Amino acid sequence: MKKKYGIIGSPIKHSLSPLLHNYWFKKYNIEANYSIIDCKENNLSLIVKKIKDESLNGINVTLPFKQKIINYVDKAVNDAEITGSINTLFLDNKSNVIGENTDVFGLQAAYLKEIENGTNKKALVIGAGGVSPSVILSLQKSGIKHISITNRTYEKCLFLQKKFKYLNILPWSSLQIEIANYDIIFNATSLGLKDGPDFDFDFSKFNMNATYIDTIYNPLKTKTFRYLEDKGVKVFNGLDMFLYQGQKSFYLWNKINPEIDNDLINLLLSNLK
Repeated sequence: MKKKYGIIGSPIKHSLSPLLHNYWFKKYNIEANYSIIDCKENNLSLIVKKIKDESLNGINVTLPFKQKIINYVDKAVNDAEITGSINTLFLDNKSNVIGENTDVFGLQAAYLKEIENGTNKKALVIGAGGVSPSVILSLQKSGIKHISITNRTYEKCLFLQKKFKYLNILPWSSLQIEIANYDIIFNATSLGLKDGPDFDFDFSKFNMNATYIDTIYNPLKTKTFRYLEDKGVKVFNGLDMFLYQGQKSFYLWNKINPEIDNDLINLLLSNLK
């Protein structure tokens, strides 16, 4: 019987996850299909039930359900337990629905090897949503001790500060000026996502020796990304993180560590033009 996998989130039509996983299923001769699954917040328990009864074999979770779905799984493990954020679900050999977080691995594998002397760097995470806990934990695991966060809704920062005691909170109103004081800046918001709103100010006060990492991959270059790239700033988009988090999800489901080859990268890039 053909196995079924998919992704839930909103918005979700921009996701390249079906392309990624179906490419690997074909490459490794696995009888499976991966699709976008229409899901509202009040259907999360039903999605988990489908994994329990094996009508679904595994799912990925993206915004805005990464933190909400933790209330429905049997167990959150490893980085998911620490962050309270889940992006991968599967059934273990005891019929427990397990929530795991592969975003932390994806972030570290994609970007944080680029950061030298991390203990002396100051990092700023813009946004306090679903991927933000993973960004914070990946920075912490990379030895970065000075981490700040900012978000339009201050209370969301306070919630994360309870989880990560060392976190500093930067008021959103001072972001445009204070951004000059940071060496690593993560955009962990959906600002800049294809067909969505972008930042409503420029980054003219940006430290030109800093590194800007955007967790968005569609489009490959957001307005802010292009602005900073034109100024000569070291910039990264979210594609590498997407690839590596997907690679780990695939391994959790199939116990195969899939290759990220040139044909796959070209396939994804051709769908982002």
